[in-house]
Amino acid sequence: MDLVKVVGKSIGNLAFEVDLNGHTIITDAPVKNGGDNSGPSPKSLLLAGLIGCTGIDVASILKKMRVEYDDLTIEVETYHTDDQPRVYKDIHMVYRFKGKDLPLDNINKAVQLSQEKYCGVSAMLAKATPITYEVVLED
Repeated sequence: MDLVKVVGKSIGNLAFEVDLNGHTIITDAPVKNGGDNSGPSPKSLLLAGLIGCTGIDVASILKKMRVEYDDLTIEVETYHTDDQPRVYKDIHMVYRFKGKDLPLDNINKAVQLSQEKYCGVSAMLAKATPITYEVVLED
């Protein structure tokens, strides 16, 4: 097992400077919640982590399949629950591929493998809320 250690230091009000293996990010709360909005919220970073995790998987799998595409954009949509703690409910992902004559079967397989086998972020979040997805091909 590999140890993962992330360190966060308060930098005033509700903001934290977080060191992720030498990469620094600032997290904060929106102004309406008492923060200064000097960085993304921690919960939104979960969604960014989900996009990054599955995006790396899908790109890697398609590379091995020798599937070339011009562009890949991954969108995540969800809502907060009304009750505390406010968590994400029903996460929906849209994988948008641009390119000519894209092989839908291979792309669907790559996305399915990421969602069901490889993406650890998706696996963790799916224990708390349902994750659905769709693939959209664009010329």
